[in-house]
Amino acid sequence: MHASVSCNGFPLPIIISPGNEYDTKPFIQVMELIKINTTAKPRTRPFEVLADSAYDNTAIRQYLRSRAIKSSIPINTRNSKRRKKGRPTRFDPDSYSKRGTIERFFAWLKMGFRKLASRYERLNVVFKGLLDIACFILCWKKV
Repeated sequence: MHASVSCNGFPLPIIISPGNEYDTKPFIQVMELIKINTTAKPRTRPFEVLADSAYDNTAIRQYLRSRAIKSSIPINTRNSKRRKKGRPTRFDPDSYSKRGTIERFFAWLKMGFRKLASRYERLNVVFKGLLDIACFILCWKKV
């Protein structure tokens, strides 16, 4: 399950992928599905992306740079066997501290909706439907 969450904890797009797939592959799909409703036309780009070190990838950083999105992704020590040349990557510890929102979102899903935590459903359509209902209930409680 790959999700994007606003700063207030409201879920944006959620994608379900196989468990044996690397986390960076659906990242671009999630970013393409972001649509934030505003008074004018919907925003399709967030101001900043906060992600953990599993998303420290040159393809992801190039994608975010091409769309002019700031990223605050820490450097993964497992990927840096030798020092990278060139411009250092951006990492802001103050903004990265707000990443707890996504962790709280997944905790609310797994604690409040036990059926989602252990995934009993075989069909992705059924699981996605339950996930959408759970997200609706979480948003209903917040508003």
